[in-house]
Amino acid sequence: AVPPLAVLIWVVVWVGHGVAVWVVVLVCLFVSSFAWSWGPLGWLIPSETFPLATRTAGYAFAVSSNMLFTFVIAQAFLSMMCHLRAGIFFFFGAWIVVMGLFVIFLLPETKNVPIDEMTEKVWKQHWFWKRFMDEEEDKKYFV
Repeated sequence: AVPPLAVLIWVVVWVGHGVAVWVVVLVCLFVSSFAWSWGPLGWLIPSETFPLATRTAGYAFAVSSNMLFTFVIAQAFLSMMCHLRAGIFFFFGAWIVVMGLFVIFLLPETKNVPIDEMTEKVWKQHWFWKRFMDEEEDKKYFV
């Protein structure tokens, strides 16, 4: 892997100081915007949406996948920045649009819903997720 300082020096020498400043500003803007908006949601959403019966397994999967994809992005970021240049900002911007569409269409509102009623009041009523909710499974495990 190429050290970040070497990439920064390469950007300054190859594309010029003005462009390098803009790259650093845009990276800082992206990181700071992500840190207070989408960043914490990977931890918050699983803690509020999984029903009690599957909460431990669901949260374990959420944390594991969060760590895995953080590692993958960290490993690929410098190579992507060198190859895509300014396109990397459009790449991550497109992912933010995808995440926004996912939240709008597939993530139900859980405000004022107790955690023990999450399955009945949220998941079984949602237009998309209700097809994955099985009445017989609930009876088998909760009787």
